Amino acid sequence: MTDIRQLLAELTAIDFFKSGEICLIGCSTSEVIGERIGTHSSDEVGATFFRAFTEVSEKTGVNFVFQGCEHINRAITLEKALADRLGLPTVTVVPVKEAGGSMSAYAYRHLSEPVVVEHIHADCGIDIGQTLIGMHIKHVQIPVRVSTKKVGEAVVTIATHRPKLIGGPRAQYE
Repeated sequence: MTDIRQLLAELTAIDFFKSGEICLIGCSTSEVIGERIGTHSSDEVGATFFRAFTEVSEKTGVNFVFQGCEHINRAITLEKALADRLGLPTVTVVPVKEAGGSMSAYAYRHLSEPVVVEHIHADCGIDIGQTLIGMHIKHVQIPVRVSTKKVGEAVVTIATHRPKLIGGPRAQYE
C-alpha cells in the first residue's frame, strides 16, 4: 500500500496537515482493494492506513478522526480527549467491520481512549473510495488537487475549508 504513503507525503509537502487541526478520514477498504463499497472490508488495509495516519499525526500534530459508514450514520471515531476539548457529546456504538467499516473499527480498537460522536466540523478531510465526508467538513469546502488520484483502486477526494465570504457590494475580504 505505497499509494497511501505517497498521498500522505504529497499532502505533507504542501503543508495540508496543520498542528491542532482535525483531518477527517473516510475510507472504504473495499474500494481500495477493487471491490464495491461495503462488500469486502479489509482489516489489513485498515491497519496499514491507521499506521500511516499515526505517523503523519506524530510528525505534524494533526488530529485524525475516522468516519464510519452509513450503517452507523457516518458517525466519527476519535480520541476522548479531543471530543472533550471540542465539547462533542458521545453516542453509544462500537464500529465493527459490518457496521462502521474496517477503517473506523480498526481506529476504535487502537486509539488510546476511543469514543464515537455523531457530528464534527473537521478542518479538512481525505475521502478514499467516495464515502461522502462532506457533511463533516467546515464550510466553505475547497477541493485540494494532488497527483495521487487513487489509493489502491479507490478514488481519492481531498478537501479543506475557508471562512465564508459574507456581505454585499461594499464588503471587503482582504
